Amino acid sequence: MTLTIAEQIELLKRGTVEVFRDDELAQRLTESEKTGKPLRIKLGMDPTAPDIHLGHTVVLRKLRQFQDLGHKAVLIIGDYTARIGDPTGQNSTRPMLNADQIKANAETYFEQAGKILDISEDKLETRFNSEWLEKMTTMELIRLAGKKTVAQMLQRDSFKKRLEADVDVYMHEFLYPLMQGYDSYVIESDVELGGTDQTFNNLVGRDIQRAYGKPRQIVIIMPILVGLDGKEKMSKSKGNYIGVTDQPNDMFGKAMSISDEMMENYFALLTNLPTDEIAQLTDPSKTHPKEAKIILGKMIVEQFHCTKAAEEAATHFDTVHAKKQLPDNIPDIEIPDDPISAAKLVLHSKFASTGGEAKRMVKQGAVKINGKKIVDPNEQISPVSDMKLSVGPRKHANLMVTRLHTLKEAAKIIGASDTDKAFQDALKKCAPDFAKRPNLKLNQNELDCIKDALNNHN
Repeated sequence: MTLTIAEQIELLKRGTVEVFRDDELAQRLTESEKTGKPLRIKLGMDPTAPDIHLGHTVVLRKLRQFQDLGHKAVLIIGDYTARIGDPTGQNSTRPMLNADQIKANAETYFEQAGKILDISEDKLETRFNSEWLEKMTTMELIRLAGKKTVAQMLQRDSFKKRLEADVDVYMHEFLYPLMQGYDSYVIESDVELGGTDQTFNNLVGRDIQRAYGKPRQIVIIMPILVGLDGKEKMSKSKGNYIGVTDQPNDMFGKAMSISDEMMENYFALLTNLPTDEIAQLTDPSKTHPKEAKIILGKMIVEQFHCTKAAEEAATHFDTVHAKKQLPDNIPDIEIPDDPISAAKLVLHSKFASTGGEAKRMVKQGAVKINGKKIVDPNEQISPVSDMKLSVGPRKHANLMVTRLHTLKEAAKIIGASDTDKAFQDALKKCAPDFAKRPNLKLNQNELDCIKDALNNHN
């Protein structure tokens, strides 16, 4: 069904924070309809991190709406500007990335963005801004810098705050918004999308286009998605995120953890449901909050996996959380039979990335052994096979004890002397870190390795 210009504008404005400007958007859409020439919709992405979470998809979904209306998305991978570092929202400068980091992150960005965007050739153009920025001469850069005044650049909120706090602002940081604006001029952007933290940069693009004699792009600002904690924006570093590559069970479980008050925002920014249907789902007098969250969780999983995966994730959640049962097929984790502290057990099982994180999990009551909550990180656990470890609602493991042997025990089992040179050579090969181990013991795999090495030697 073909939408009228008014209907298109209504659709495109849904969920936005601000549009610069409505009348220009209407005019550009009308011209596109008359000429049959698709608008070029720019989204600039600096590959400063390799993974995309649902917070990133808010603006990507808006870009997809333009694609579905017949327009062309132009994804700018800021491989050149990433070397400068955008100070947006930071109290200090961001580190510059090297070429290998940028390339790897850009590839990951494109692969994950393809889960949302139409990546067919007539709907998506991908460009690296090093194509034109690396070729700029010093004189061209000076001319670009002459398009904005220092006073105008200092209107940027992050620069203001740093100056007020007596924190240095470096000259090269002024180049970031100027170069991002120059991108808009080069690729002839009709519309640029961005989050609220990119408002200043996007508006500079309008000024740069006008300064070079081109029509000014429309700027559409999207909101920042609040993270699962309901306090700060979604961020991997804060651990309050749902990644687009998360497994269905994790994705669904995280969606079920949001507060009732956050559902309206998530439905509006992460689904295509009509406003009146969202209102009904988020009204507790019409729809139970748990039922609404299940619908939301399924819709999120289905976007990045499939309908079957969404249904299975919902069933898994009901089994594990509502019925308080452990899921089937939980992974086995091998562990020595020596006593181990609760925190070290969590770390050994790779349910935490650092010792500090493992201790916090235990103290917060997230760790259970055979269903019993453990709150002391230093509590000694004596592992036995088939002991069940649970960390939070979604991480479970079945402990499998591995028998350890001292050198003398190992030598006796093999039928050799632990002081024999061949035995010592095999030990260095099969357990090179043995001398540094506090318990000075070998596991079964190492024992088998030594035995094979001695047999080959003989």
